[in-house]
Amino acid sequence: MEPGVRLVCDRCGNRFSPGEPLGRSGDSCCSDSATTHSCLGHVHLSYDYKRLQTTLSSLVADTGDIWSYRPLLPVTGAQPVTLGEGDTDCITANRLGGELDIDLRLKLEGQLPSGSTKDRGSAVLATYAREQGHDTIACASTGNAAASIAAYTARAGLDCRLFVPTTTPQTKAVQPEIYGATVNRIDGTYATAFNACAETVANEGWLDRSAGASPFTAAGAATLGFEISADCPDADWVVMPMGNGGTLAGAWKGLFLASKLGFIEEAPRMLGVQTRGATTIHDAFHERYATSDSVKADPSNCSGEKTQADSIDVQEPHRLEEACHALAESDGTSVLASEDAITNSIRRLGRTEGIFAEPASAAVIAGIHTARERDLIDPSETAVGVITGSGLKDAASAQAALTQAKQRYTGRRKL
Repeated sequence: MEPGVRLVCDRCGNRFSPGEPLGRSGDSCCSDSATTHSCLGHVHLSYDYKRLQTTLSSLVADTGDIWSYRPLLPVTGAQPVTLGEGDTDCITANRLGGELDIDLRLKLEGQLPSGSTKDRGSAVLATYAREQGHDTIACASTGNAAASIAAYTARAGLDCRLFVPTTTPQTKAVQPEIYGATVNRIDGTYATAFNACAETVANEGWLDRSAGASPFTAAGAATLGFEISADCPDADWVVMPMGNGGTLAGAWKGLFLASKLGFIEEAPRMLGVQTRGATTIHDAFHERYATSDSVKADPSNCSGEKTQADSIDVQEPHRLEEACHALAESDGTSVLASEDAITNSIRRLGRTEGIFAEPASAAVIAGIHTARERDLIDPSETAVGVITGSGLKDAASAQAALTQAKQRYTGRRKL
C-alpha cells in the first residue's frame, strides 16, 4: 500500500517513503557539503490527503501515545523508541478562564516523559535513527530539546552530544547528563551553540536534532495538533510560545491536516507569543502581514529586556518562515509578553489551576491576557493554551516570582 506521508526534497525533488533512507553525499541526490545526509536538511512533509481519508477513521490517540498517528509519521514505527509520549491532558481551566473572561482549555505538555513538548519530535527522530542504523544524535538547545533527545537516545541505546549556552538553567543542564549525554557548554547565545553543533555534525556525520535541521521533529510536533483537534474540536484559538517557531508551525500542520481530512469543521487560529527580549518572529510577521488585527496586537516598541523564558530566548529562529506562514495561514497573529506579565502568570497558573509551568509556558497566559485586552480574542471564543514545559525545569524563576510577590506585598503593607 502506498504511504499517506512522504518526505520530499526541495532541492532535487527526491521523494522518500517511511523507512526509506534519505540520500547521503555521493548518492544520486542533491549535494550539500554541510551535511553527510544531503537531502535531510532540505526535505518537507508531504501528505496524500485522499489516501489518508481512506485509511484514518479518527485522530483520537487510542493507543495513549503519539504512535496512534503512525500513518501520519515519516517512519515505519515498527519498533518505535518510546517512553509513552503523547495523549497529554487538555483540561478546562474554569477559574483562570473566568479571570481572563474566556472559555479556556490548557494542554499539559509538561506531563511528557522529560517534562516538555519536545518529546514528541525526539521520539520520532530517535525512531528514525534506530531504523536507519545511526549511532549518534547531536542537538543545540536552550535546554528542553537537549534534555528530551538525551532521554530518547538513552532509551534507544544511542550516543548523544549536546551543545547548550552557558546561560541554560542548571536543572535543564543537569537533566541530560543524568541520561548519559555529553554536554558541551558554549559561551554565547543559542545561535552560537547552534553553529557549533552544525559544524561538528558536518565533520562527524552525526544526525542533528536541532531546530531547523530535522523534518522528523516537525512530524512529532504535528501530533500535538492532531491531539488538540481531538481534545477540543471547537477551539477558536490555539495559543503557543514561539522560540525557534518550529513547535507552533508543527502544531499548525497537524491542525490544518485535521481540517483537510474532515475531523474538525474548521482549523483554529494560532496566537504566537514571544517575550520583549526575543521578538524576531513577531516582528517579521507584523512587517509582512500587517492587518487591522495585527496592528492592534503589536505594541510597536520593544524594550529588548533580558528574558527569564530561556526556552524561547532565540534571536535567530531557524523556523521563522514556517512560523510566520502558520500564523498567516490560520488567520492568526502574535503578541509580546513582558517579564512582569510572565512572572505574574507563573503565580497565576499555580494559584488558579494548580499548574506549575516554566516561564515560556507562563508567557502563553500573559499572551492571552494581552489578546483579551486588545479584543483579539472574544469572550465567546474558546482558546487552548499549550503549557509546553513543567515548572520543575526552572525552579529558580518560580522562586524569583515568589520573592517578587512577597516584596510587593511587604511594600504595600509599609504604605
